[in-house]
Amino acid sequence: MASTYNSLGYQKMATGENAGTWGTKTNTTLDEIKETFGYVSIAMTADRTLTIPDGSTGTYDGRAFIIELTGTLGGTRVLDIAAQAGDPAANIEKPFIVFDNTTHSGDTLTFKVTGQTGFALTEGTTYLCYHNGTDIINTGLGIGDVTLTGTQTLTNKTLTSPKIGTSILDTNGLQLALLTATGSAVNEFTIANAAAGAGPILSATGDESNVDINLNPKGSGVLKSATAAIKIAGTETLFIPAPAMYGTETNGADAQQVETTATRPDLKVLDFDAGTAEYAQFAIAMPKSWNLGTVTYQVFWSPSNTNTGNAIFGLQGLACTEGDTADAVFGTAIEVTDAGIGTVEDVQMTSVSSAMTIAGSPADDDYCFFQLYRDAADGSDTFTGDARVMGIKLFYTTDAANDA
Repeated sequence: MASTYNSLGYQKMATGENAGTWGTKTNTTLDEIKETFGYVSIAMTADRTLTIPDGSTGTYDGRAFIIELTGTLGGTRVLDIAAQAGDPAANIEKPFIVFDNTTHSGDTLTFKVTGQTGFALTEGTTYLCYHNGTDIINTGLGIGDVTLTGTQTLTNKTLTSPKIGTSILDTNGLQLALLTATGSAVNEFTIANAAAGAGPILSATGDESNVDINLNPKGSGVLKSATAAIKIAGTETLFIPAPAMYGTETNGADAQQVETTATRPDLKVLDFDAGTAEYAQFAIAMPKSWNLGTVTYQVFWSPSNTNTGNAIFGLQGLACTEGDTADAVFGTAIEVTDAGIGTVEDVQMTSVSSAMTIAGSPADDDYCFFQLYRDAADGSDTFTGDARVMGIKLFYTTDAANDA
């Protein structure tokens, strides 16, 4: 009885056959078994058919377990596994690890049994696949989907707590978001989607009880929603014109309307005398968004003569909560000095003052009194004419987005 061969080309010797050569033939079979766990490199510059020879070694590309495909395809390429003498390929059942190390350049590469469909390989991917007796089946356990140097697209993959480097790029490889790591970070963003009728949420979360969200435009950039600028808590201004002020009962500044030229702007002013300290007051309910801290101010005025001496202005404040008496002392005054501009009826502005503390322990919704004066009694006040105040700009700091 003659020998037969199985689907991997191993010799099945008949009883009583091959007397005196069993050792040689058995060693050949053992080498073939070794080849079944071996590696082969195949250039796919043309179509290739894998073969499994019967009872021999050395040309075992269909028997190899690990197959590396190399070269530039240069066209549509097929890697077949075909029948060999004595046993049809359709009866082969074995696994393969296939590494597609080729360059596709837009061409396709398919691994299949001759006459079947198989599956298409992706450049740079390693596949665990198998011959099921009919065709080559991809297990889907590709271990080259993510490589150190390859460019891949992940689909339907779940990443649990992935670590991302310094940037996230768009599909063109351009910067979409830059990431900066902070040592010992304890606060972060949480993003939540939403059902119909609700908007998604970007939240500040972390170990601390109160966590801000900081959005910082670059340079002169503005934080916007669509095309509208978003209001940001920070420095705000209130302008109080002279008509909104009133001279005090004692040493009050004199309210005047100064005509420049007929039908041109008239100046509604408070005249502060050059020889006597005079005062004017105004009162406002400060916005609830005010942080209850210090304020600064700037005086808008016009000289009544051409003198260029210094005029010294001062401002002081008092906050009254509901039930507080208004008969209280103003806070410490903060003064600013400005020289006459040398031309009558010119508009001029002082520099912005240093910080002024408002007396009375300010609280939300307080009614605040302010007193403006010219310190004409100070020897450093040398402007010889009336200082005609047109108004002041009050600067305050907010710590809320609105006054609700």
